[in-house]
Amino acid sequence: MPWRLGFLNWLVCAALAASLACAFASARAATNMATKKDEGYQTSVPNAVLLDPESDSLLYDKGGDQLVAPASLAKLMTLEYVFNQIKQGRVKLDDEFTISENAWRKGGAPSHGSTMFAAIHSHIRLDDLIHGIIVDSANDACIAVAEGLAGNEATFGALLTKRAREIGLEKSTFTNATGYSDPDLRVTPREMAQLARHIMRTYPGFYPYFAEREFAWNNIRQQNRNPLLAMGIGADGLKTGETSEAGFNLVGSAVQDNLRLIVVIMGAKSEKERAEEARKMLDWGFHNFESRVLFAEGQTVGEAKVFGGAMSYVPLLGPGIVRVMVPKSGGERLLARVIYSGPVPAPVVKGQSIGKLKVWRGENLALEVPLSAAEDVGPGSMTHRAMDAATELMIGLLRAGVNKL
Repeated sequence: MPWRLGFLNWLVCAALAASLACAFASARAATNMATKKDEGYQTSVPNAVLLDPESDSLLYDKGGDQLVAPASLAKLMTLEYVFNQIKQGRVKLDDEFTISENAWRKGGAPSHGSTMFAAIHSHIRLDDLIHGIIVDSANDACIAVAEGLAGNEATFGALLTKRAREIGLEKSTFTNATGYSDPDLRVTPREMAQLARHIMRTYPGFYPYFAEREFAWNNIRQQNRNPLLAMGIGADGLKTGETSEAGFNLVGSAVQDNLRLIVVIMGAKSEKERAEEARKMLDWGFHNFESRVLFAEGQTVGEAKVFGGAMSYVPLLGPGIVRVMVPKSGGERLLARVIYSGPVPAPVVKGQSIGKLKVWRGENLALEVPLSAAEDVGPGSMTHRAMDAATELMIGLLRAGVNKL
């Protein structure tokens, strides 16, 4: 009996030690650094995000994860889908699409909305339709593309949502190609910034289209609706949108002194407020932030507890150099944590996705980076696996007991 009690006590101690080790592993990458607060920066719009696409670091976030109506910002997802189809070789820029009666009536001249004034039953090269969507925000071009690629807009909307999930947009849902009001068409400002970043990085050959100031079709020349392009602030994209439901929205980007920022403004009350708030936020970001390296490429970010493995922990790496944007003058604290579901069952394969590094600047989430295993971890011995199983059992029992208290 004493031997059994001693073994049970040992198991409990081992369980507690393992539990503490897991907690330590999750926070092992935690680091505190001095940075300065945002000095009370505020915007008048209900939803806004400012993102550094190089580090994927958030400089400002107000309602960034709230689902809102995108209006014509939804056309960015339409464009991403088209760009991907071209990249995959499924369509070509010289392919022609038909302006159906539906596309003409719903999105063309009779609709009195944003249009490239394409003639009914005309056949238009995909390259011209892309210009029409970007510069003119042309609904007729969007509908023609949707019908040509999917047969109808409803099916195309489902394809857009599927594609959004594939590129990491977890919340946004699309129902049509244009951004016409629909209760099921919702996006988050943060995911719109991520979509812009994805387009820049994945389709560098198409990104210059967003900086074009005008486009003519049917002898009608239209100016790009993006107000940032004419401000002389280094802006070169991306898209505006407005409806009575959504308000005045914008996804923009600009470069100054080799620093690129992406700004998202949603729900502004007017074109003026949209333009002024976007410019003000970009100016604030350019003048007040700088990049700081948290972890060099190949540097271990943290460790994850392994269950049943030849090693108890597996080191974790980021996708490259891990940077975060911080205020230049210093003062505010950064908190970095490794987040994962563990322990991770063996075998673990080098490069296997394990979890995320999350960095908070004050109370705001500033950075989220995927982490992967830095090396292989094979299965441990039978004794090792048995001990891990016993440890996890005791941890489960202890947690159950604590929850009942």
